[in-house]
Amino acid sequence: MARSRRREEAERVENLYERVMKYQLVLPFCGDSLADYDAMITLEDALIDQLRGIAKVDGHDMGSGERNIFILTSDPAGSFHRARPLLVRRHQLQSVTAAFREIEGEQFKLIWPEDSDEEFRVK
Repeated sequence: MARSRRREEAERVENLYERVMKYQLVLPFCGDSLADYDAMITLEDALIDQLRGIAKVDGHDMGSGERNIFILTSDPAGSFHRARPLLVRRHQLQSVTAAFREIEGEQFKLIWPEDSDEEFRVK
Protein backbone atom coordinates (compact mmCIF):
# COMPACT_ATOMS: atom_id res chain seq x y z
CA MET A 1 0.00 0.00 0.00
CA ALA A 2 2.81 2.46 0.88
CA ARG A 3 4.53 1.74 -2.42
CA SER A 4 1.34 2.55 -4.31
CA ARG A 5 1.05 5.89 -2.50
CA ARG A 6 4.68 6.71 -3.24
CA ARG A 7 4.16 5.87 -6.88
CA GLU A 8 1.04 8.06 -7.02
CA GLU A 9 2.94 10.93 -5.39
CA ALA A 10 5.83 10.52 -7.83
CA GLU A 11 3.41 10.59 -10.77
CA ARG A 12 1.70 13.69 -9.38
CA VAL A 13 5.02 15.51 -9.02
CA GLU A 14 6.08 14.42 -12.52
CA ASN A 15 2.83 15.75 -13.98
CA LEU A 16 3.41 19.06 -12.20
CA TYR A 17 6.93 19.32 -13.65
CA GLU A 18 5.59 18.65 -17.13
CA ARG A 19 3.09 21.51 -16.86
CA VAL A 20 5.79 24.09 -16.03
CA MET A 21 8.40 22.89 -18.52
CA LYS A 22 8.45 25.34 -21.39
CA TYR A 23 11.48 24.17 -23.34
CA GLN A 24 12.81 21.17 -25.20
CA LEU A 25 16.55 20.62 -24.78
CA VAL A 26 18.13 18.42 -27.46
CA LEU A 27 21.42 16.55 -27.11
CA PRO A 28 22.53 15.13 -30.49
CA PHE A 29 25.42 12.71 -30.94
CA CYS A 30 26.87 11.21 -34.11
CA GLY A 31 26.30 7.54 -34.80
CA ASP A 32 23.74 5.12 -36.16
CA SER A 33 25.02 1.61 -35.37
CA LEU A 34 23.41 -0.84 -32.96
CA ALA A 35 26.25 -0.18 -30.49
CA ASP A 36 25.54 3.57 -30.79
CA TYR A 37 21.87 2.90 -30.05
CA ASP A 38 22.73 0.87 -26.95
CA ALA A 39 25.06 3.64 -25.76
CA MET A 40 22.29 6.20 -26.27
CA ILE A 41 19.85 4.15 -24.17
CA THR A 42 22.44 3.76 -21.41
CA LEU A 43 23.11 7.51 -21.41
CA GLU A 44 19.40 8.28 -21.49
CA ASP A 45 18.84 6.12 -18.39
CA ALA A 46 21.70 7.90 -16.59
CA LEU A 47 20.30 11.30 -17.57
CA ILE A 48 16.92 10.35 -16.12
CA ASP A 49 18.61 9.88 -12.75
CA GLN A 50 20.91 12.91 -13.10
CA LEU A 51 18.09 15.32 -14.02
CA ARG A 52 15.40 13.98 -11.70
CA GLY A 53 13.54 16.82 -10.05
CA ILE A 54 14.57 19.53 -12.52
CA ALA A 55 13.84 18.11 -15.97
CA LYS A 56 12.22 15.15 -17.69
CA VAL A 57 14.00 13.03 -20.28
CA ASP A 58 11.29 12.82 -22.91
CA GLY A 59 12.69 10.24 -25.31
CA HIS A 60 15.11 9.78 -28.15
CA ASP A 61 15.38 9.16 -31.85
CA MET A 62 18.04 7.93 -34.20
CA GLY A 63 18.58 8.34 -37.92
CA SER A 64 20.58 10.11 -40.63
CA GLY A 65 23.79 9.34 -38.73
CA GLU A 66 22.59 11.08 -35.58
CA ARG A 67 21.22 10.07 -32.17
CA ASN A 68 19.12 12.60 -30.24
CA ILE A 69 18.01 12.69 -26.63
CA PHE A 70 15.10 15.05 -25.87
CA ILE A 71 14.64 16.68 -22.48
CA LEU A 72 11.74 18.81 -21.24
CA THR A 73 12.82 21.58 -18.88
CA SER A 74 11.99 25.00 -17.52
CA ASP A 75 15.72 25.86 -17.43
CA PRO A 76 17.66 24.55 -20.46
CA ALA A 77 21.03 25.99 -19.42
CA GLY A 78 20.63 24.74 -15.85
CA SER A 79 19.61 21.28 -17.03
CA PHE A 80 22.60 21.08 -19.36
CA HIS A 81 24.88 22.30 -16.56
CA ARG A 82 23.55 19.49 -14.36
CA ALA A 83 24.08 16.93 -17.16
CA ARG A 84 27.65 18.06 -17.92
CA PRO A 85 29.42 16.04 -15.20
CA LEU A 86 27.74 12.89 -16.51
CA LEU A 87 28.80 13.70 -20.07
CA VAL A 88 32.36 14.37 -18.88
CA ARG A 89 32.52 11.05 -16.97
CA ARG A 90 31.34 9.23 -20.10
CA HIS A 91 33.80 11.13 -22.34
CA GLN A 92 30.93 12.53 -24.41
CA LEU A 93 31.00 16.26 -23.67
CA GLN A 94 33.24 17.06 -26.64
CA SER A 95 31.08 15.03 -29.04
CA VAL A 96 27.73 16.60 -28.16
CA THR A 97 26.04 19.83 -29.04
CA ALA A 98 23.16 21.16 -26.97
CA ALA A 99 20.34 23.40 -28.11
CA PHE A 100 16.87 24.27 -26.93
CA ARG A 101 13.64 25.75 -28.20
CA GLU A 102 10.27 26.60 -26.78
CA ILE A 103 8.16 23.45 -26.85
CA GLU A 104 5.85 24.91 -29.50
CA GLY A 105 8.69 26.78 -31.23
CA GLU A 106 10.73 26.03 -34.30
CA GLN A 107 13.93 28.05 -33.73
CA PHE A 108 16.68 26.40 -31.69
CA LYS A 109 19.24 28.31 -29.63
CA LEU A 110 22.63 26.63 -29.34
CA ILE A 111 24.09 26.58 -25.81
CA TRP A 112 26.97 24.09 -26.27
CA PRO A 113 29.65 24.42 -27.40
CA GLU A 114 29.56 27.91 -25.93
CA ASP A 115 31.63 29.61 -28.63
CA SER A 116 29.90 28.03 -31.64
CA ASP A 117 28.03 30.16 -34.16
CA GLU A 118 26.76 27.21 -36.20
CA GLU A 119 23.08 26.93 -37.01
CA PHE A 120 21.49 24.05 -35.13
CA ARG A 121 18.94 21.67 -36.53
CA VAL A 122 17.82 18.17 -35.66
CA LYS A 123 18.46 15.72 -38.49
